[in-house]
Amino acid sequence: MSAPIYKTFGTTDLKIPVVGQGTWNMERESKLSVDALRHGVDLGLTHIDTAEIYGDGAVETLVGDALQGIRERVILVSKVHPSRASREGTIGACNQSLRRLRTDYLDVYLLHWESSHPVADTVAGFEALVAAGKIRHWGVSNLDDSRLARFVDVAGITRICCNQVMHHLGERSIEHTVAPYCRDQRIAVVGYSPFGAGNFPPPSRSGADVLADVALTVDATPRQVALSFLVRKSGGFTIPKASNRTHVEENAKAAALELPEDAVQRLEEEFPLGPRREGVPVW
Repeated sequence: MSAPIYKTFGTTDLKIPVVGQGTWNMERESKLSVDALRHGVDLGLTHIDTAEIYGDGAVETLVGDALQGIRERVILVSKVHPSRASREGTIGACNQSLRRLRTDYLDVYLLHWESSHPVADTVAGFEALVAAGKIRHWGVSNLDDSRLARFVDVAGITRICCNQVMHHLGERSIEHTVAPYCRDQRIAVVGYSPFGAGNFPPPSRSGADVLADVALTVDATPRQVALSFLVRKSGGFTIPKASNRTHVEENAKAAALELPEDAVQRLEEEFPLGPRREGVPVW
């Protein structure tokens, strides 16, 4: 198996595989999921993303089980719920996540989506956690470019390491302004739900056929083709969930797949960018 492609994560010193491991809903198959996460790390998928609200904390506990003995090999990311994103609330939420994850630090800590708390308060909480050694870097999730700019204005462009946003074949609207803004500010783009909401392959017969045809020409699977295409179009990273070894191995191969230009053009025509929208889509 070819080695995954790694890229620098925003302005940090972190080197992260372009394909990582998401964990939303993983509590439904906990034993298989722990094995899948560990297997993924062995295959080079060292970016593991989770959040305090996934399974009401159960997924962080599951990830903590998976990390035993391999924590130092993993880039670990979790998120604070917006309702808790005051200065003190952010610190308290992080401490609870660390206990569930059974680790003493996070590599990256994110605001899960826009909060009613002042941006300066949330930033102060993140920076206090950095100063205490409990997180290495921080970022945001589900913010469009105008809302992200508020964080840039408060914190500066070098402090926000990433923006995690929905990105799949049927929802590419971040490519209009969000991804370009992030590139200009050197903020990493992390696409979540790359296979939609359990809607893969896409419902159209032509879409499924194009994916299958491209996959055949590059000796890959349709899922691998989709992941490679999405990473190329966002210019960043993606975090598909895989709760069994077969899917993890499929994702790991996608991390090393580079599509030829003619394949990219076919996919572009079949899964067009679509119109610009206000804000960003959120599940």
